[in-house]
Amino acid sequence: MVRKTEPIEVKNARGGEGSVVFYHVLQEKELLGHGCMYAKVVVNPHSSIGWHQHVTNTEPYFILSGKGVFVDNDKSRTEVVPGDVCLIEVGQWHSLENPYDEPLEIMALVYNDRQ
Repeated sequence: MVRKTEPIEVKNARGGEGSVVFYHVLQEKELLGHGCMYAKVVVNPHSSIGWHQHVTNTEPYFILSGKGVFVDNDKSRTEVVPGDVCLIEVGQWHSLENPYDEPLEIMALVYNDRQ
């Protein structure tokens, strides 16, 4: 099977600023209960994914292009660039900001903790 991804623009994602565009590689049902999201995510310039917690799942980000600021569980702020991986462990909080003039593109996979 081959299908096209459809962009889904979300304003104020997780309480963040501006807008973020999701290109779902797999839909939640296609993850067969192992997770809820596998997507390329574009954080538009001067936008962010707001501060939120992963209670029963984890989420790595892989930075594809652009640059941004990853805010980790301890609220430390780290500039991220292509090739960087941000790992959010089960129970942790995080956010991702793009204060720059170019889009920030990442791959994101939200998968469940062992039950």
